[in-house]
Amino acid sequence: MKKIMLLIIASIFIVSNSISAQENAFSQKGSTMALSIVIPDQIDYIPDGAKLYLANKFKQIAVKSGISANENFSRFFITASITPLTKEILGSAPTKIAQNMEITFYIADYFDQKIFASTSLTMRAVGNNETKCYIDAIKNIDVNSKNLAEFIETGKKKIIDYYNAQCDNIVKKSNSLATQKQYEQALYMLSSIPDVSDCYDKSLKVTAEVYQKYIDYLCDINLAKAKMVWAANQNSSGAEDAGEYLANIYPDAKCYKEAQMLYSEIKGKVLDDWKFVMKMYQDQVNLESQRIEAGRQIGIAYGNHQQPTSYNIAWLLR
Repeated sequence: MKKIMLLIIASIFIVSNSISAQENAFSQKGSTMALSIVIPDQIDYIPDGAKLYLANKFKQIAVKSGISANENFSRFFITASITPLTKEILGSAPTKIAQNMEITFYIADYFDQKIFASTSLTMRAVGNNETKCYIDAIKNIDVNSKNLAEFIETGKKKIIDYYNAQCDNIVKKSNSLATQKQYEQALYMLSSIPDVSDCYDKSLKVTAEVYQKYIDYLCDINLAKAKMVWAANQNSSGAEDAGEYLANIYPDAKCYKEAQMLYSEIKGKVLDDWKFVMKMYQDQVNLESQRIEAGRQIGIAYGNHQQPTSYNIAWLLR
């Protein structure tokens, strides 16, 4: 919860720059379609030294088609298997290894275990050792390849088709989760909908509504706890404890005015001993944009918290 709240706070104070400055900004301006990068151990061994190169290549390939590939958890992911086909030793001092490799790319649905797109490239690589061979093969992948462009477009279209077809179900499920106070999961589902989907505009309204319910819920909880600790210890120590709860209350929460009254009461008693200031939005940023972005960040944080430590996607090769 603390990590999620830190993300909320961060999003509120930097949201005016977030659209243009986020690491996962996409080449197609405004696009929110993203794929998780998955490099599992279960699919044909890839040396550790080559994995970073492969992840970076995924990002380059995706950006060429106006989407993003990053480490945030999403049900849709991009991955690859690298299969050595032939191997020969070149020279004698020092020797080099030459390998022909088949690199197969996949875009797939992690939850439903469905492959949305795949394509294969054959590369010849040379290196001083096996790891260098893998790196050479990956570095020489042409991100402008027609096969890769068609691969990404096929995967992108199927993801958009999924969200268009499932829009009503996603919104219904999100509202149901919010009713059960499972706000983070609801926001995760809504934040996953890309803006190139027909469902996006509908999801924005629901995102704002769920986010409002979430901050109202947090406001009630934190205000009650602040009152309790202050009533038990009305001095600078109690003020500090109460301040930790009041710090998580924001101006558009329903109980904010009541929280301000408690803040004023505490400040009036402890005076300069209490150096706590309640959080405020930046005036120049549109409040609705803040809600949507903050809600999206909560959803991303929730999704990353659900991210498996190890991806078992051997089903790709069935």
